[in-house]
Amino acid sequence: MAGRKRVLIVEDNDINREMLADILDVNYRVLQAENGQAALDILAEQKNHISLILLDVQMPVMDGYTFLDRIKADKEYSMIPVIVMTQSNSEEDELAALDHGATDFLPKPYRPQIILHRVASLIKLRETAAIANLLQYDRLTGLYTKDYFYQKVREYMAEDSEETYFIVGSNFVNFKLVNDASGTMMGDYLLKEFSRFVKARLGDFAFCCRYSADRFLFFFKQEKDQLVWQKFVDFDLQETVPDFKNIVVRWGIYEIKDRTIPVEMMCDRAFLAADRIKHQYNQSWSVYDESLRDELLREQAIISAMDTALSEKQFDVYLQPKFSLSRNCMAGAEALVRWIHPEWGFMSPGEFIPLFEKNGFIPKLDRYVWEWVCAKLSEWKQKGYPIVPVSVNISRADVFHGDLVDTITSLTKKYDIDPAYLHLEITESAYTSNTNQIIQAIDHLHSLGYVIEMDDFGSGYSSFNMLSQMSTDVLKLDMKFIQNELAKPAEQSFLQDVINMAHRAKLTVVAEGVETLEQAERLMLAGCDYAQGYYYAKPLPLAEFERMLTK
Repeated sequence: MAGRKRVLIVEDNDINREMLADILDVNYRVLQAENGQAALDILAEQKNHISLILLDVQMPVMDGYTFLDRIKADKEYSMIPVIVMTQSNSEEDELAALDHGATDFLPKPYRPQIILHRVASLIKLRETAAIANLLQYDRLTGLYTKDYFYQKVREYMAEDSEETYFIVGSNFVNFKLVNDASGTMMGDYLLKEFSRFVKARLGDFAFCCRYSADRFLFFFKQEKDQLVWQKFVDFDLQETVPDFKNIVVRWGIYEIKDRTIPVEMMCDRAFLAADRIKHQYNQSWSVYDESLRDELLREQAIISAMDTALSEKQFDVYLQPKFSLSRNCMAGAEALVRWIHPEWGFMSPGEFIPLFEKNGFIPKLDRYVWEWVCAKLSEWKQKGYPIVPVSVNISRADVFHGDLVDTITSLTKKYDIDPAYLHLEITESAYTSNTNQIIQAIDHLHSLGYVIEMDDFGSGYSSFNMLSQMSTDVLKLDMKFIQNELAKPAEQSFLQDVINMAHRAKLTVVAEGVETLEQAERLMLAGCDYAQGYYYAKPLPLAEFERMLTK
């Protein structure tokens, strides 16, 4: 029967082997070996399937004691229980067998019921231990599991309430790239090497676990006046372990001061400190403080309030005018969202926009702004106001939703808006991932008459080659780029060259962040077409913008 457990008999005497096989065959699948070496060969092939070994001591080629020494030195074989069987019933022989790692000892001649009982008991004991082992130790790294780590932390703190303890969380930076580039086998190898390395560095009062994937947790007891964790994390992993030359680890440290806090929350705080510096090049570790907790609570409050804010129209749209440098008049506007919360008041977009981009709420907010702009353009047309184009932001998430073209076109049809008056701003960084999908969507919208603007040019991976791959009408120069270039003498600045190249590509150029008359004059001399910034006007509420528009 395929489901029966396997028992290996190691015995050089043919008659004895057959007798044992007859006893066990009713309940088990029996494998046989005539000496220790033959048994090792069977183990090499079936180590994961053998539940127990019955072993004779006196054998040719390799005796039982040598065989025991070999398997107990091997981590994969050492968990298999071994019953030693000999002709002698002396205490000395029994102690010798147990000293070499045997689990149990039975003298010959064989007593079938005793053998069956011992075998069944040891197999059950081993399986129970194996289950406990799985619950306590991570199969890949051999470190504690998360739950067992929590239990050990509680035990240590309960034993000694006067000591100072720390929990340290570690997180690899861009570890997913290792799996993507080199495969999961290489990823697993690096995790095992990291585990082996950190175990070797742990002090007497420290232990660790694999929390999940490439995240690890460490528990440290402070020794005298030394911060043990600092010695532990303050090393260059890439220099210490050659295979880690492209791997960076960030560490977060949480000092346990309030023991009433659940251990799980302590560990979360250690990881929170590590995540804070995940993308900081020159910092490898960070200590948790209450400002991090306050920041987390604030983020959670914002996330909890966002849907209500949208349904209650707490988000307002401000319009920042764009001015023609050659005609010195308003020639358009950019729509910028603002959040006026009933309790928190005016909230900075720099606080909630990055959070919405991370949690996936930004497409909902963008669609709210798009419809607001289309409705106002329609209203201005009905009131006989001068119509100027208004730019709205398109994020990467909007493109990846897949219905971008249908959503935009349905809105302009619904409000009877000429597509040329709805300018679509896409940040330069959005083009750097899933380029083909973005290019297809933008080319389609451009073919339908929408004006495409590349926003924040000069802030990151600027490339005119990128511009040549897609339909773009307007190049918006990033505010910091403008300010940096205008701070240089004209002969040393690249500003003129960028504007000239843009014009050769038949692109209109808009400068952002213009704050002084001097900046405006230099931009005009350089041939820049449009400008926006506080020199001309800050982002305005609708009523103020309409007053400016009607002038």
